[in-house]
Amino acid sequence: MTMSGTSTSGTSGTSGTSGTSGTSGTSGTHGTSRREFTTRRGLVIAAFMAPAAVFVALFTYYPMIAGSQMAFRNWNLTDLTDTSWVGVKNFREVFTDPVWGTVLSNTALWVVGSIVPQLVIGFAIALWLRRRFRLRGLYQALIFFPWAISGFLIGILFRWMFNSEFGVVNDLLQRAGLIDEPIAWLADPDTAMIAVLVANIWYGVTFFAIMILAALQSIPDELYEAAALDGAGKARTLFQITIPYIRVTLALTVLLRVIWIFNFPDLIFGMTGGGPNNETHIVTTWMIKITQQGDYGKASALGLIVVAVLLVFAVFFLLATRERGAGRRGGAGPGKLGKFGKRGVRA
Repeated sequence: MTMSGTSTSGTSGTSGTSGTSGTSGTSGTHGTSRREFTTRRGLVIAAFMAPAAVFVALFTYYPMIAGSQMAFRNWNLTDLTDTSWVGVKNFREVFTDPVWGTVLSNTALWVVGSIVPQLVIGFAIALWLRRRFRLRGLYQALIFFPWAISGFLIGILFRWMFNSEFGVVNDLLQRAGLIDEPIAWLADPDTAMIAVLVANIWYGVTFFAIMILAALQSIPDELYEAAALDGAGKARTLFQITIPYIRVTLALTVLLRVIWIFNFPDLIFGMTGGGPNNETHIVTTWMIKITQQGDYGKASALGLIVVAVLLVFAVFFLLATRERGAGRRGGAGPGKLGKFGKRGVRA
């Protein structure tokens, strides 16, 4: 009895000492790991950030402000002695220019005519690549490869392909019996825009395939299994499971592509330079042409218009991003996809 009591007491004492020591040690560790923010540390952080801040200010914000004020001045390289303030005169010249209507309609066609085929074809490729088959990795590499090439180089490549004398496009169409004689694709106002759209569709399909494939791989297989047990066909599965599950990713991808395509003059410059007769000019290519002519005031005004349009799309993009974040925090998933999702969870 005496030994048992002594043992219990000793164990208790040891345990108490150990607990106190552990608590004290942990508290001391937390105390030493937190360093107080002092003025000296703040100055050190500011000194490290200063070079980056100066670089951004000099090469981003200063040109932005300087270019913006040019839009309200008579800034032309033909006469630099007069850079007086002219208000909204440059904006009026943009809107009253005879080319403005053509440029505006071309821009709308350029964006819509590129986005819709890119989305449809990219979605189909992503659905195909989601399946497991031999050499799938090789096919993915071949499909994703064009995205690594410069848009201007793509434009030059397609300019040679659509050449009226020795282009491969005319050769293939003639061999297939679809045309009797070569077509001057890039010299004809009726076909030049079609040619640049075909090139841009080919170039942008890759981006949609990459983004949509990544989203498709996040869909649980249980949802498709539940749909198959319910006897759902491919079309019903597509519209009731696949598209609802990745709808936010689709919206974000489309908004990103709208912003990029609207502000993507590289390919057009590589193929047509905006010709013939301004029939392939979009807003950004026309702005570059005006800059090359030396009218910096009018070009800056057009640049501010472009920035205003892009800001609108940027707001929609941020709202879509916020919705995606809210969906993740709310646990968006199979349980929110209707009966297939619920049956998939029960299964």
